[in-house]
Amino acid sequence: MMFAPTRDESRRFLIGAWAKHRAGAPMSGLERTAAALIAMHPEYHGLLDEGERHLERDWTPEAGATNPFLHLSLHLAVAEQLSIDQPPGIRAEYERLAAAGGDEHAALHAVLECLGEAMWQAQRLGTGPDANVYLECLRRRR
Repeated sequence: MMFAPTRDESRRFLIGAWAKHRAGAPMSGLERTAAALIAMHPEYHGLLDEGERHLERDWTPEAGATNPFLHLSLHLAVAEQLSIDQPPGIRAEYERLAAAGGDEHAALHAVLECLGEAMWQAQRLGTGPDANVYLECLRRRR
C-alpha cells in the first residue's frame, strides 16, 4: 500500500522536520532530507517557523502565489525518485542538467517542472503519470 498523507499530515511533517532541524533534535532519514530541502529555500523559513498559523492557508496560482508546502512536497518526491532512479534514467537526466548548468537547485527545479507537466498531462487524460512524458520533458531541457 502506498503512503498517501493528507494535506495536514504532509504540512505538519514539513513543519516538524524543520523544527527538529532548528532544535538539533534527532531526525529520521526522511526528516533529514526534508530539512535539507527546506534549507535550500530560505524564503520559506519564516513561514515554517510559525507553521501552525499556515496549516489551513491556501495558495492559488491565480493570485500568483506558490504553495510552499506543495513545492517542498514535490521536492521530497523528486529526492526519492533520484535516490532510487525511478523512473529509470531520471538520475542521469538530473545529473546532466546539474552539470550543464552548474546549479543543482536549478536542476532540481527543472525536474519539478517536468514532474508537474507529467502529472498535469495524466490528470488531463485521466491516466497514470507517463514516465516517457516525464523523461522526454527532461531531455528537452538544457
